[in-house]
Amino acid sequence: SRCTVDDRVTRVAWLNRSTILYAGNDKWSIDNRVVIVSNTKTQYSIKIHNVDVYDEGPYTCSVQTDNHPKTSRVHLIVQVPPQIVNISSDITVNEGSSVTLMCLAFGRPEPTVTWRHLSGKGLGFASEDEYLEITGITREQSGEYECSAVNDVAIPDVRKVKVTVNYPPYISNAKNTGASVGQKGILQCEASAVPVAEFQWFKEDTRLANGLEGVRIESKGRLSTLTFFNVSEKDYGNYTCVATNKLGNTNASIILYGPGAVHDGGNAASRAAAGLCLWAALFTCLLLDF
Repeated sequence: SRCTVDDRVTRVAWLNRSTILYAGNDKWSIDNRVVIVSNTKTQYSIKIHNVDVYDEGPYTCSVQTDNHPKTSRVHLIVQVPPQIVNISSDITVNEGSSVTLMCLAFGRPEPTVTWRHLSGKGLGFASEDEYLEITGITREQSGEYECSAVNDVAIPDVRKVKVTVNYPPYISNAKNTGASVGQKGILQCEASAVPVAEFQWFKEDTRLANGLEGVRIESKGRLSTLTFFNVSEKDYGNYTCVATNKLGNTNASIILYGPGAVHDGGNAASRAAAGLCLWAALFTCLLLDF
């Protein structure tokens, strides 16, 4: 802070509110951050190093002349970059739960706090508040959430929180497959789940074991495969894939069929329609015979 003086000034002092910092060249303040810069016939100035928010407020330069005292006042405004001081930890919840994320920030001026969802579909806006509340969270709302604290002093402070949403398995792909005798046959079962599903394979009521009777079971991530290295007639039939995690389980029926077998990907309605067409054709032939 600078204070302009002239030849008529006999005494000078700097005050912070009612506390004397310097009187002439004599330091009255015990704060070693406050130092005198100049005390000349034209200027009387002090400097405060490493300013913090507690230094904000009025500072007064008091000068004594032969006639009467004069004062000049300056108000110090301390600006502070935005800083996130407390934020929620990464969290794992079950689908349908309610979630509250917290992001507390400090700065001068008071920073604006916003939340947004960093989803695979781009940036999804979430909330203009320190608290983000999600009621009945869905699996699509999992992922990273970004908190941003903004004021005009410096670049925003940005932090992220990861939200993991658990949900039971859902089999998204399970198709009937054809294979000839003596060839390799592969049945595939794909299931979405968090945590990742564990798979089991059954034929009728019998659970299949890896490596027995010429089959191999491989499960990795969302996909499980049942491989027949040398398909035989007894291998044809209906298989069940079961996907399980701690929230539940689901299953799908998959058929391994041979060449020329009637199959429809599990569509019973089309099987019934085909049967009706066959009976209609036979009935027509009988009528022609008469």
